[in-house]
Amino acid sequence: MWFDPKCPWAWNTSRWLLEVERVRDVRVRFHVMSLWLLNRDREVDAWYRGWLADTLGPVRVVTAVRQKFGDEVVRDLYTALGDRIHGEKTPIGPGLYTAALAALGLPTDLAGAADVADHDEALRESHEAGLRPVGEDLGTPAIHIPGPDGTVNAFFGPVVTPVPRGEAAGRLWDGVLLVSGTPGFYELKRGNRPRPQTD
Repeated sequence: MWFDPKCPWAWNTSRWLLEVERVRDVRVRFHVMSLWLLNRDREVDAWYRGWLADTLGPVRVVTAVRQKFGDEVVRDLYTALGDRIHGEKTPIGPGLYTAALAALGLPTDLAGAADVADHDEALRESHEAGLRPVGEDLGTPAIHIPGPDGTVNAFFGPVVTPVPRGEAAGRLWDGVLLVSGTPGFYELKRGNRPRPQTD
């Protein structure tokens, strides 16, 4: 799954996928993408441009940590950041990064990566790898599922609220696999999306 730490919809999808791990033979690997990169040259509403203003820092920190400590730490760092952003409503900034890094026993000086472009090429590579098979006009959450023949089934979503738990999470997984694996299937959508209930 490709995520931007600030996106509440991606957060819900990630928590759903962790539930899926409990009830299906699935292991989720997390990768970073950036809503700031995705929208930097787009015409977007002023409120959304303001919302995007602090999204680059967290993805830079995740990328710096991944480059230093490997892919496996991304899962725990995403959880540490997301619990604070979505659960505790911690403002995005140095205090958030330092607290999340310290909670995992990671060097807190990596919080400084938020303000420099040192890891931007690696961030861009991860971002593009996540969206290339899905479509650049979409965003996060993006999920890739390797098929038995080696091809990748990639899609945006699902966008869910509240997070399905237990066997309900497994049933949604089964359905997502079914529809996303159907040749020619492209979209299933509802209007009037409610505000995300994150946890």
